[in-house]
Amino acid sequence: MRASRLVSLLLLLQTRGRMTAPELAEALEVSVRTVYRDVESLGAAGVPVYAERGPAGGYRLLDGYRTRLTGLTAGEAEALFLAGVPGPAAELGLGSVLATAELKLQAALPADLTGRGGRIRQRFHLDAPSWFREPEPTPHLAALADAVWEDRRVRVHYRRWQAPREVTRILDPLGVVLKAGRWYLVAAADGQVRTYRVGAILEMAVLAEHVERPAGFDLAACWREHAERYENSVYRAEARVRMTAAALAQTVHLFPPAMSRAAREAAGAPDADGWLLTTVPIESIRHGHVELLKLGAQVQVLAPTELRERLAETAHALAALYPPDSAGRAEEPRATSDARGGPGAAGPPRASVRR
Repeated sequence: MRASRLVSLLLLLQTRGRMTAPELAEALEVSVRTVYRDVESLGAAGVPVYAERGPAGGYRLLDGYRTRLTGLTAGEAEALFLAGVPGPAAELGLGSVLATAELKLQAALPADLTGRGGRIRQRFHLDAPSWFREPEPTPHLAALADAVWEDRRVRVHYRRWQAPREVTRILDPLGVVLKAGRWYLVAAADGQVRTYRVGAILEMAVLAEHVERPAGFDLAACWREHAERYENSVYRAEARVRMTAAALAQTVHLFPPAMSRAAREAAGAPDADGWLLTTVPIESIRHGHVELLKLGAQVQVLAPTELRERLAETAHALAALYPPDSAGRAEEPRATSDARGGPGAAGPPRASVRR
């Protein structure tokens, strides 16, 4: 373990340049005192590592020094092959580059590690898109990835959900993120970092201006904050419901994760008949109507009144479609004439529901 850590410390200094003891400790997941001892051990072994004093100081290697101690362990070689995700790489326009890199890696590895790495592709596969969803066309993804890499500003014509539906924006691209099979652009606009669905970009042009990335910008941390903020803001209302314990268990499979989690956390103890009270977060009345219908007669909405009435309307309409005396005797609707004498088709009977 210590020998591996010493190699990692050496390679960190070689690839990143000057690093402070706390930075090395965080990267290696050890204490600062351990870093001090490891640096002393490297120096004793003849590695030209030295410390620079002052606020901008830290440890660094002598200029021009590079180690050839870069051999991979079996686990490291397997991890590198596992990191190859041909689908997303191809969407970014890097499919051939990834294939060439893997060939070079295979050529550089010893024979025993080449075999272990090759077996990874046959045992692990990444399928990013969600179930029952067609892949979203992203014709501008490769050009956006180039703009992100080259720090170039872009002009996009973008379709959004609110009016006006189509807008044009000047963006400073900061990164692209693949989430559940959909690509998102993280970009700065009007002094704020925002996200845009790449599939909603209708037109795009790369501009000549270069992007000044915000100091200390961390794409992973930015996306994590965005995802948490989105999940917390999307559920703007809640429904008080009575449901069976079996229905509560089914919410794990039928509801979005945040919705199911909140319902289970708020659930009370079931009564003698197996029914319990809980609160379910919903985006809107329409959203709650669609989601709660999935539980059928195993859930009863107590509030809000509008959601309760909408579900009652749907229940009455379904009852009218399937009256008790018509079981097994479904008939095709008969052709009729409308009030103006024209041909028409009689639809299913409508339920009479008081609003």
